[in-house]
Amino acid sequence: MIEATNLYSYYGKSPVLQDVSFSLRQGELLSVLGRNGVGKTTLMRSFMGLTDKLEGRLTFNGQDITRMRTDERARLGIGYIPQGREIIPRFTVRENIVMGTYARTDGKRVLPELVFELFPILKDFIDRRGGDLSGGQQQQLAFARVLAMDPKLLILDEPTEGIQPNIVKQIHDVIVRLNREFGLTVVLVEQNVPFARAVSDRFVVMDKGRVAISGTGADLSDEVAERHLTF
Repeated sequence: MIEATNLYSYYGKSPVLQDVSFSLRQGELLSVLGRNGVGKTTLMRSFMGLTDKLEGRLTFNGQDITRMRTDERARLGIGYIPQGREIIPRFTVRENIVMGTYARTDGKRVLPELVFELFPILKDFIDRRGGDLSGGQQQQLAFARVLAMDPKLLILDEPTEGIQPNIVKQIHDVIVRLNREFGLTVVLVEQNVPFARAVSDRFVVMDKGRVAISGTGADLSDEVAERHLTF
């Protein structure tokens, strides 16, 4: 479904990603791991065309998207939840979710029942402003907004960072369900190695803007984690 070949991604004139290559088939889950500051978020932003320049080749379902605009990528079905969630605080829960539907190509502006099945609290808070929600509830809202676009690929940048433990488990369960039950392809930046090992079809570990090691979920051993992920 997605293939990166010799990617270089820049902020200004400085390459943050250097010669990054990997591929992911439809329905698979890829975990991206690494210490802080090694290029994980830049890789996620590169999928969406949010860096200053991207060289190499990035394809989605066989189509070259390397130089596509962000909105064009979204309309192809690439959904993205960034660090910080970036919900619109003055919009209600309903309005935030509807914002996701504007990436749809069928013109539908409906709130999917699936989001309320996955996150029942959002139905109770449907007319509450997004900025009045807790951090964990805002993350649930970010998931609801991206699911409203009916994505084919879901890109998640540390979706459980800074949220309360009970919602961490819920978010992890939702990711697994979306991937396993609904067949969504997922690219996930994740610091929880046991979780990544359990759910990943494939993983890559980033270091200094490059892929240091990659493999299947079963290859993500404690020795690999100790060598590449501890400080």
